[in-house]
Amino acid sequence: MMGRYGGSAFLIIYILFTLLFALPALMAEMTLGRKSGKGTVHALQLVFGRVPGTVAGYLLLFVITVSGSYYAVVVANVIYTTGFSALVGFTTESKPIFDRYLVHGGLQYAITLTLIASSLYVIHCGLVDGIERISKFVMPLFFLALVYMIIRAWMMPGALEKGLAFLHPDWSALGASEVFAALGQSFFSVGLGGTFVIVYGGFLRKEDPIPRMALFTGLGDTSASLLFSLFLVPSILALGLSMDSGPSLIFQTLPRLFMTMPGGRFVGSLFLLAVSIVAFLSLAAAYQVPFTSLQHERPAIDRKRLLILIGVIQALLSLPCCFFPEIIGPLDLIFGSGMQVFGSALCLVGLTWCLKRSDVLTDLLGTSKTGWLQNAGYAWLKWIIPAALLAVLTNYVYDTAF
Repeated sequence: MMGRYGGSAFLIIYILFTLLFALPALMAEMTLGRKSGKGTVHALQLVFGRVPGTVAGYLLLFVITVSGSYYAVVVANVIYTTGFSALVGFTTESKPIFDRYLVHGGLQYAITLTLIASSLYVIHCGLVDGIERISKFVMPLFFLALVYMIIRAWMMPGALEKGLAFLHPDWSALGASEVFAALGQSFFSVGLGGTFVIVYGGFLRKEDPIPRMALFTGLGDTSASLLFSLFLVPSILALGLSMDSGPSLIFQTLPRLFMTMPGGRFVGSLFLLAVSIVAFLSLAAAYQVPFTSLQHERPAIDRKRLLILIGVIQALLSLPCCFFPEIIGPLDLIFGSGMQVFGSALCLVGLTWCLKRSDVLTDLLGTSKTGWLQNAGYAWLKWIIPAALLAVLTNYVYDTAF
C-alpha cells in the first residue's frame, strides 16, 4: 500500500487516520458489539430497526464473505511459500520453479480448499480452544522472528541510505485516491466495518474497559504493521525491487532475501511459518463473522451444516481468484477498503444517532457521569468522524469519475 499510494506520505496519513478515526470507531463498534452480543445483523437491527437493520446486516455479511474468499487465496500463497522454503529452499535454481507454481491455479486452489476446511474446523473448536490458544503460542514467535529479520534487513548493503531517503515524505504524491486508500487501510487493518469487531465485541464482559481494549488493539495492530514495514521496505529497496507491484511483492522480496541471508533457509522458514499461522487465524476470524451472526439469525440451521454451507460458498467464490489473481487488487479496494469504511460508518451513525446518548456513554465508559472530555469524544464520534468519512469517500468518487 505504501509503494502504490504515495510512500512514506501515505504512512503518515495512515497513522493519523488510525489515531483520529480508527481508534474511536473501534471503541464504538466494540460498544455496539457488546450491547448486541449476537453478531452483525442483530447489532444493526438494534440501532436501525428490524427491516433496515436486516438489509444492512446481510450486506455487510456479503462484504466479509467476498473479502474472505480472495483473502483465502492470498493466505494459500503464503502457505505455499512457507512449504517451499522449508522443503526445497530458495536458490538461483529453485526460484523459477517457485514462481511457476505460485501462479499455478490448480495447486493454489487445492491449498485454498484445505485452508478453508481447516479454518472452519478451528471455529468448530470454539474461540478459546481454537483461535485464542493458537494465537498465544504464535504471536511471541512471530515477534521474535520479525525483530531478527528487521536487523538483517537494515544490514543489507545500501538499505540504510535508501530506507532513510524513502522515509522522507513527498506530499505531492498524495491525491484523493491515496488519501482514500490510507483511510481504508486504517479501518481494514484493525478489523472495522461492522463485522469483525461487532462479533468479537459480543464476547467482551460487562466489566471489560472498552477504551483500554480499543487502545491496546489499535496500537498493537499498528505497531505490528510498522514493524513489518521496517523489515520489508529496506529489503525491497536494497534488492532493487519495485515498491508498487502490489500483493505479489512479498512473494518476490522474501525469497531473494532468504537467498542472501546467513541461515536464510532456517530463519526464513521459521518467519514464514509464523506469518502463515497469523494469516490463517485472520482467515478463521473472517469466517467467524458470518458463522456467529447466522447462528443467532438462523438458529434452526445445525452448527455443522452452517459451517459446511460457509465452506461451500467460500470454495466457489475463491475459485476465480486462484486462476485470475489479478482481480484480487480491485476486489480488495472495493470490499477491503471502501465497504469496510461504509460498514463502520453505519455502526457509528446507528450508535450515536439512533440510541440514547446516556445509554451509549454508559456502555462505552462504564459510568453515566460525564465531563467535557467525554462530551467532546461523543461529539467526535457523532459528527466529526462520519463527516470526515463522507468527505473522503465523496472526494475519491469524484476524483475517480472525473
